[in-house]
Amino acid sequence: MLIPLASIAQEGNFQIAILKYNGGGDWYSNLETSLPNLIEFTNQNLKTNIKLEQAIVEPSSNELFDYPFIHMTGHGNVVFNMEETENLRTYLMAGGFLHIDDNYGMDEFVRREIKRIFPNEELVEIPFSHPIYHQKFDFDNGLPKIHEHDGKPPMGYGIVVEGRLVLFYTEECDLGDGWEDPEIHNDSEATRLKALQMGANILSFVFLGE
Repeated sequence: MLIPLASIAQEGNFQIAILKYNGGGDWYSNLETSLPNLIEFTNQNLKTNIKLEQAIVEPSSNELFDYPFIHMTGHGNVVFNMEETENLRTYLMAGGFLHIDDNYGMDEFVRREIKRIFPNEELVEIPFSHPIYHQKFDFDNGLPKIHEHDGKPPMGYGIVVEGRLVLFYTEECDLGDGWEDPEIHNDSEATRLKALQMGANILSFVFLGE
């Protein structure tokens, strides 16, 4: 099963989803406004036609293949069972894309589960020259820093299979919080704009190509 990203982009009408995972972590953090705000921003600035309503999908579900772009976030533990691991691997190898955004506290858990999905691939740092940082908006220094967390620089990691970036993991960054309504975290408009622009770049990279 292949996910026809090119034809979906040409049709200009697709939906993106949040991954509802097990393990006790709060997969639902940022649920109310984060992706909806990003979708609205991307539609306005990239002239896309993403459905405003986000979907929710479980990693073991066949419905996973209905959504070319899956977003995953949270603060705590993440556990994929064998069925979920195999389904996620098949989904990503078939043309799907997974963006994982550490909302603070999920790093050690998500790295473990990524390794289970791709035991023979390394999670590598994505260089600042990569097209994902240079779509409509240029981020010459990589990811923007949205929230302080541990005060470390924001990092973008990925799994690349046969030359294709199939998974993008943003850590020490917190893009999803930056997408939320301004009163939730009291981020400045400049900070929120950087988060939304980087999020739009990710969607552009997935759907519109390099």
